[in-house]
Amino acid sequence: MGLEIKRQQRETSQALIRRFTKRLKQSGILLRARRVQFRRRSKSRQMKKRAALRREEIKKEYEKLKKLGKSKG
Repeated sequence: MGLEIKRQQRETSQALIRRFTKRLKQSGILLRARRVQFRRRSKSRQMKKRAALRREEIKKEYEKLKKLGKSKG
């Protein structure tokens, strides 16, 4: 996975850095690193159940308010 760039004869340091960044972008190393860094963890089974129950409770409360004529919807 390592990327190796050697300085050519009479190449300036800025040109070397430019060439390195170009190769780095082409290799896709940065994209893979960002995917790993910002990866979202999947919710556990218990968390999914809690979220579903919470949605059901909110839905019941909304229906109750709607029947009483107190909802804004």
